Amino acid sequence: MPVANRPFIPFARPTIDETMVSAVSDTLRSLWITSGPQVQAFEKALSVMHGDRPARVFTSATAALEVALLTIGVGPGDEVIMPAQTFFSCANAIRHTGATPVFVDVDPVTRNMDLTLARSAITPKTKVLMPTHFAGYPLDMDKLYALARETGLRVIEDAALAIGSKWQDKLIGSFGDIVSFSFHPNKNITTIEGGALIFASEAEAKLSEAYRFHGISRLPDGTRDITVLGGKYNLPDVNARLGLLQLQRLDEFIAKRHLLVERYFDRLSGSPLTLPVRGDRGHSWNFFAPLLPLEQITVTRKALMDLLHQQGIGTGISYEAIHLTSLYRQLGYREGDFPHAEKISHSTLTLPLFPTLHIEEVDYVCDTLLELINHHKR
Repeated sequence: MPVANRPFIPFARPTIDETMVSAVSDTLRSLWITSGPQVQAFEKALSVMHGDRPARVFTSATAALEVALLTIGVGPGDEVIMPAQTFFSCANAIRHTGATPVFVDVDPVTRNMDLTLARSAITPKTKVLMPTHFAGYPLDMDKLYALARETGLRVIEDAALAIGSKWQDKLIGSFGDIVSFSFHPNKNITTIEGGALIFASEAEAKLSEAYRFHGISRLPDGTRDITVLGGKYNLPDVNARLGLLQLQRLDEFIAKRHLLVERYFDRLSGSPLTLPVRGDRGHSWNFFAPLLPLEQITVTRKALMDLLHQQGIGTGISYEAIHLTSLYRQLGYREGDFPHAEKISHSTLTLPLFPTLHIEEVDYVCDTLLELINHHKR
């Protein structure tokens, strides 16, 4: 039974304080609640943070990825190489442009896209490399951009989990090609819903604005023209105001994530669990997802998750193998195509991790999980 009076521990939770609530209320009272001065300020802050590179914000990271692809001309007949172990939105964004996602397996330790396999998947139709920085752990950026330069391919980094992450002391997003961030409530910072693109080119950033808002461009006489087939992905000022205050606390949030993760490593090292790659201080630790020793226990992952829930602990799955979903099996993918992604998919378990989580709650999660594994061992 759950410990008496212990609040439920979700696997993710946004950090929202009264200053943020008040600021959002002030924005509502201003009556300028759609895209306006707060969006401009948020884009400026993101730009400054990432070496003054152009920044544009969107209603979600999914929308941002689709716009990034459209902005660089990806469409029917093109292929985009991406990992088989990441969130569904990456593949869906590619399909929405009419292009085809080409999946490759991941490194079993880092869970990032295997660049050797990515090289082998390149064809004359390939236009973009789209890696994910898994859980906030940066892909080897030197090898990624060496491959891009050698092959002439564009790069769109899915950094949904990685705002604040660093590669060799350089922030992800401060260099390279196009980088996408997510501000969903379970990410490192939140705008309730939202996302951003960081560009290397001001011209491409400007073009993304048209794709973001109906394809509209303004003519000198004040009338409007439609230049591309755009959507409706502009972030409201209400969301941007929250994002500005969240961004100010990003370093604090990441420092707390590091503290909590260290506790997880201290408590779970030497256990039957396979722990994620530890990384260095450049890892922003959006989530902590060990692999379960399913071959050593008599219950399924779902049963274990249900037992943890009964004890007041929420967990998640990060992530299912995309190529084995019903939609992407239609492209011809089957079990066994990407064994590392499939093993992770079958046995991963996302444990609670967020800045307001307490150390004693981490201890409770670890104690409960290890007791359940021991109780149900074969």
